Amino acid sequence: MMTEVSAGEIKDGVHHMGVRAYLEDTDAGGVVYHAGYLRFMERGRTDYLRVCGFSHSAFMSSQNEGTLHPGQILLVVRHMEIDFRMPALLDDTLMVETSVVRVGGASIIMHQAVTRGRDTLVTAVVKVGVIDADKRPARMPAALRERLLEEIKS
Repeated sequence: MMTEVSAGEIKDGVHHMGVRAYLEDTDAGGVVYHAGYLRFMERGRTDYLRVCGFSHSAFMSSQNEGTLHPGQILLVVRHMEIDFRMPALLDDTLMVETSVVRVGGASIIMHQAVTRGRDTLVTAVVKVGVIDADKRPARMPAALRERLLEEIKS
């Protein structure tokens, strides 16, 4: 029997998603390698959208051989500012927190944090851009924009 994987939950406008630091995430000393946090935060942003009712696969629903077709979009990281405050260690249970700060016509500014208990380990401000099949900036779908604006208000 297959069990559904939790995409986390949104409380008071902040998406919370638990992750564990596995061996593959760490260096030889058992400390989470800096790129591991990028993967954790990517999953947090992706599952935030999933909980809001949107998925990357839906945005690319008729994708063929890796090529987007007219009308399809991708969400891509355009810019990221990241602050590494404390290390996470092998087997730590972490929480990825994601919230939307601003929604533009073709971009989203998100704040993310990776925490362990009461400790904030990493914070980031991420600008996500919307691109079309020609890899040019595109308008965000109205339904996505409206849903994200609702989250900012909550």
